[in-house]
Amino acid sequence: MLEFIDTHAHLHDPAFSPDLPDVLSRATAAGVRTVILMGEDLSHAHKNIELAKKYSMLRAGAGLYPDCLDMEAAETLIAFIRTHRNEIAAIGEVGLDYWIIKTDSEREVQREIFKRFIELSLELDLPINVHSRSAGRQAVSLLLAKGAEKVQLHAFDGRAAAAMEAVEAGYYFSVPPSVVRSRQKQKLVGHLPLSCLLLETDSPVLGPVCGQRNEPAHIRIAAEEVARIKNLPLQAVVERVWQNTIELYGDCVLPHG
Repeated sequence: MLEFIDTHAHLHDPAFSPDLPDVLSRATAAGVRTVILMGEDLSHAHKNIELAKKYSMLRAGAGLYPDCLDMEAAETLIAFIRTHRNEIAAIGEVGLDYWIIKTDSEREVQREIFKRFIELSLELDLPINVHSRSAGRQAVSLLLAKGAEKVQLHAFDGRAAAAMEAVEAGYYFSVPPSVVRSRQKQKLVGHLPLSCLLLETDSPVLGPVCGQRNEPAHIRIAAEEVARIKNLPLQAVVERVWQNTIELYGDCVLPHG
């Protein structure tokens, strides 16, 4: 059976409140062995740790969505991550969003907050799961300037030229099921080597059908599209992506037991 690790999902979202056990059962049936939970604020970080304690297939992440320009909130979350280092698999999601944040002054605050999380990633030796909507080139440039090492660029919407600098630095790119309906993501996957690809769902969004709730069981759809684009057997893609994921995250994302 094919086995997957979903490297970016938001199962704390209220969309999953009615049926999370069923969602996880469907994921397990589809071959998902581990789901890394992303957070967008301190409350999500608490919730993700609670979920990871309750469900053995889940791993907690903690991050601050780039629309938050509150340095005090960032420092509070950084302190939380330090305190809970052994319960956290990733810093994320964090990064830049120039689609939401338009002014130069606000973008500068956003960059400063992102820098603090890059520094934390290096300090704690934790992977950083990066949001970079409409700011792919700028995010990669900042990661490189700060010497970031363990990097996942989630649902990257930039051009292949900007992505290749990140590939050369050893960074990874995660592909969601929405790749089946995104020409930009299809082109990106076509340019990137398989050795730098991961899979994600970004549940409950970025599913194969726009507007419908996405969930971790759909990760196979992303894998199948990567295999189609790369003209490779699905098994080969899944095995290499699994290897890539372990290279970035380590044994902490392997199934328990």
